[in-house]
Amino acid sequence: MKSRVFVIHGWGGTPRGEWFPWVKKEISKLGYEVIVPEMPDTNHPKIGSWVNKLNEVVGETRLTDIFIGHSIGCQTILRFVNSFEENQIIDKIILVAPWWYLTLEGEEEKIVTEPWLKIDVDFEKIKSKENKIVSIFSDDDPFVPLDINQKFFKEKLNSEIIIENKKGHFSEDGGIFEIPVILDLLK
Repeated sequence: MKSRVFVIHGWGGTPRGEWFPWVKKEISKLGYEVIVPEMPDTNHPKIGSWVNKLNEVVGETRLTDIFIGHSIGCQTILRFVNSFEENQIIDKIILVAPWWYLTLEGEEEKIVTEPWLKIDVDFEKIKSKENKIVSIFSDDDPFVPLDINQKFFKEKLNSEIIIENKKGHFSEDGGIFEIPVILDLLK
């Protein structure tokens, strides 16, 4: 049975946009089964519906499962793992542009992100549910302040930290359609 990789897009994203088609194709070449679900109401993401969707797509977790998230997709994965039962463990989590602190532009963004920023998770529990966690940041992300988020993910999750140069928010707007470091983490 192939190991599964679940790739969770971010706010306003789709499985057909940005770097998701590329990563699905390239990870599949490495012999993994790759699932990139369409998350619900992507322009107004809500914790409950996104975690429920991920739960529905994953079904029963496996020890070899790997989760890759982008932006709010990272939060979704962490909240999903936070809901695990005692015996549930997965292999790896790779977070691309993860945040617990954000630079927001407008009122709508503040309304959407407020629950994601205020409803905490049990980071100790999350650490006990995976073998490895890696956080990939960009040094020029306009939404994810590097220093505070890097420190947060290192301290709270003992995450390996990778800092990419001039990748913005790892989005189509910044011309990012491939993230080769992800493949390195899976080889």
